[in-house]
Amino acid sequence: MDIRPQHLQDAVDHGIINPQQAEALWQLWQTQNRHVPQFRMSHVLYYLGGLIAIGAMSLFMNLGWEHFGGGAIVALCVVYGIAALALTEYFGRKNLLIPAGLTAAFGVVLVPLAVYGAQQALGLWPDDWHYRDYHRWADWRWVMMELATLAAAALMLWRYRYPFLMLPLAVTLWYVSMDAAEWWLLADTGFASMEFKYRVSMVFGLAMLALAVWIDFRNHSRRDFPFWLYIFGTLTFWCGLTFLDSDSEWAKFVYFLINVTLVFAGVLLRRRVLAVFGAMGMFGYGWYLADKIFKDSWLFPIALTLLGLVMVGIGVWWQKNEARLNRQLRQAMPKPIREFLERKAV
Repeated sequence: MDIRPQHLQDAVDHGIINPQQAEALWQLWQTQNRHVPQFRMSHVLYYLGGLIAIGAMSLFMNLGWEHFGGGAIVALCVVYGIAALALTEYFGRKNLLIPAGLTAAFGVVLVPLAVYGAQQALGLWPDDWHYRDYHRWADWRWVMMELATLAAAALMLWRYRYPFLMLPLAVTLWYVSMDAAEWWLLADTGFASMEFKYRVSMVFGLAMLALAVWIDFRNHSRRDFPFWLYIFGTLTFWCGLTFLDSDSEWAKFVYFLINVTLVFAGVLLRRRVLAVFGAMGMFGYGWYLADKIFKDSWLFPIALTLLGLVMVGIGVWWQKNEARLNRQLRQAMPKPIREFLERKAV
């Protein structure tokens, strides 16, 4: 729940708590949530500065340093890496967990660049290949850099336990899903190749979502470790599923049902990204029906309107009986799942 000082003041006005209790509760919640990302000036500056530094060594890395050779790139990464670790340790000792997570993630982002520099110094890269292409094109040659990055992210996450470290890990898993398709297929043109990539993307995305749910299930802290896995897992899975082309109406209907499942899973797990992408898929299917199947049918918009009103009616009925239905459903679930859902509902 989004609780603000005005809500506590309302409780005071209704005689539920006194002003001293309201102030004590607010101070307690502020202390407990000081490390949770919020839309405040200090946090905006943290993330803005951290993302600029991360982008400088990843998305915005140009050809300037490549003129100095692979050895210079490795040396740059070593210097920056030592600085990143030193800052991470410093911020951690000061209990500044958000900037500590950002500098730790910055250290992980240096790994693929360092591996690329070492490979270039060893003459393993052709002259027409550059690091900036790593973030533009899918190719099997990047896989070694990605595996090294995953190993570094896992090591840093084991050492520091900062949720923002899941960002480079999730992005790298996404890259792996695209580059592995190139590696396995050994081709990057043709319809069959693209279809294979989409299927690989679906599998990787589904695996990433499964990992996110598993971490969510085991996570009892206030830190949201699976957040980035949900983001990129949903993106990878949904895009692969959506871009797959099929002439089967049954396959398109299954696509619709999968998106319905994503919406309900998003509500159940309290993950908006699942609900948002599921809703987009549902509306996409509705657009397809209106534009292709029932293009000239005057009954179709009426039927959709009635369906929408029925869903609203079901929502009203559910709201009236929500407490009883939730209690009955949770009693029928195994205890670990019931405790997990109760924790997510807080």
